[in-house]
Amino acid sequence: MCSVVRAAFLCSQFSRKATSLFSPHLRKMVHYQTEPRGRANSPDYRIYFRSSDGACISPFHDIPLYAADQQEGDVPPKKIKTNEILFNMVVEVPRWSNAKMEIATKEPLNPIKQDVKKGKLRYVANIFPHKGYIWNYGALPQTWEDPSHTDEETKCCGDNDPIDVCEIGSKVCATGQVIQVKVLGILALIDEGETDWKVIAINIEDPDASSLNSIEDVRKIKPGHLEATVDWFKKYKVPDGKPENRFAFNGQFKDKDFAIEVIKATHIFWKALVMRKKMKGEEIICQNSSLCDSPFRCSDAEARAVLQASDAHEETLRAVLEMLVM
Repeated sequence: MCSVVRAAFLCSQFSRKATSLFSPHLRKMVHYQTEPRGRANSPDYRIYFRSSDGACISPFHDIPLYAADQQEGDVPPKKIKTNEILFNMVVEVPRWSNAKMEIATKEPLNPIKQDVKKGKLRYVANIFPHKGYIWNYGALPQTWEDPSHTDEETKCCGDNDPIDVCEIGSKVCATGQVIQVKVLGILALIDEGETDWKVIAINIEDPDASSLNSIEDVRKIKPGHLEATVDWFKKYKVPDGKPENRFAFNGQFKDKDFAIEVIKATHIFWKALVMRKKMKGEEIICQNSSLCDSPFRCSDAEARAVLQASDAHEETLRAVLEMLVM
């Protein structure tokens, strides 16, 4: 079972009015552990998550959207404004890499895996003059872009995934790393007719974090970075034979306040998702270990069984490979 403190906290979040869901979590930052299964660059590779107390968790549903309050001692007070709202970001793709890693929303406990299309592992091409992903790329947990909701601004429905984040700091993060970020702005990509928001954020541990507080600060301190971001998203599917992507707002970035409102909306959509009474067909898996009111909350034993099944699958593959080389 989840710890008493974590359970009590999350239960209170689900019992409050909706407006209270958007206050920063007033607790210390939880450090997460990752457990890889399978071989990297293979269809069977998975990265599972555990909490600091060893419980098996979903990075999609069990990691809170809001990071710890900076006055709890995890963040030096002089580094970040005392009224800054910080978010947890799950890093899926490290900067400069090409493998399209993502949270597996339709698998139990939602591990990170490499996307597969038409039976082949997906890699993004190098879009000259860029190498791989040009930021640390990932997602905000406890958010969901609802495919049944048409956005009033973009006139397109959501893409059925957690909201994406482009972290523009100088440090190269690792797949599965959970970092604290502050939001600077947002870009509205229209990907094959769906709204695919791209949050622009900065790791609070980055040397430039204290100087970057808005999208305009990015233009001044990192000239050309926003233009490169638009260019990358516009062209990254072209090598696969697809047309250039388009954007809402003529490809202009919206500011921090707009971005936070979008995040709040996707958090509400996520809450509705995990509170459904049942799932249908190939829908997103909402299995979690800590959301007290969710009908999809599982026991520690059930969560551990997911990793044990993955271990058994890995052992079977290893045995088959050994037989083939004999």
